[in-house]
Amino acid sequence: MTRTPKLYVPAITPFAADLSVDVTRFVANSKALLEDGADGLAPFGTTSEANSMSVGERIDALDALIDSGIDPQRLMPGTGCVALSDTIALTRHATERGCLGTLMLPPFYYKGVTDQGLVDSYSAIIDAVGDSRLRIYLYHIPQMTGVPITLGLIEMLLKKHPGIFVGLKDSSGNWDNTRSVIEAFPELESYSASEALIPQNVAAGGAGCISASANVNARNIVALMRALGTPEEAQIATGVATVRKIFESLPLIPAIKAATALRHGDEAYATVRPPFVRLGTEHNEAVARAVSIAQGKAE
Repeated sequence: MTRTPKLYVPAITPFAADLSVDVTRFVANSKALLEDGADGLAPFGTTSEANSMSVGERIDALDALIDSGIDPQRLMPGTGCVALSDTIALTRHATERGCLGTLMLPPFYYKGVTDQGLVDSYSAIIDAVGDSRLRIYLYHIPQMTGVPITLGLIEMLLKKHPGIFVGLKDSSGNWDNTRSVIEAFPELESYSASEALIPQNVAAGGAGCISASANVNARNIVALMRALGTPEEAQIATGVATVRKIFESLPLIPAIKAATALRHGDEAYATVRPPFVRLGTEHNEAVARAVSIAQGKAE
């Protein structure tokens, strides 16, 4: 199956000096990312510091995006929490607001749970939301959750809830796993979490990319997707890979926020919530280089 690849940006969550959600900057930056050419946003995931946010904060922030005029069909908010009731509340809200779908972590505190237990959890969410519009994108990030989204689990979910589960984000960093999902379930939209895997993802029939560094480099990642198979691909891919490698060498989330601050000329964007610590000045040169390359001002 050949798809036109898409880029969804896991937009950062700006925080005010008192560590409350800075809704004004959140909306402004989100709109800037869409203007960069991203197909949509995947807020309230790992890069968004979502697990440091309350249910109410996430609901209010999503409302702010939609109420500002952003098409909810361009939004794939993260809704997976440890507590079943929290996941239900966030998923119901996103569905009622007309979002494209929800990017859902599995319940991730208890380890060694069975696939049947996970099916029961997802089924409870679907039953509680009770809305035919509900669409779920599974979020596989086992190095953080300790709870993998296995091929067996996917098969069980698709069989029990046809039409509900429509995609997966693979943040494992394991291309063989992503490929196995694409091959086993070509009907799903399978997204890689690194833009370095876009050529392989698209060639195999995947759906594109949901990448943290797209907060800084969306224009060039989109350009790479459009240039696949053309003479321009190699040059664009080199620049995209360079930016990615810079961020991989730094504390990722503080670095992405520092780069966003530099992009906007507004240091407030660099604020993180504990337990993260604001990026140190010793990394200023690396962040500036990443932003410069992203903006086409350096090689």
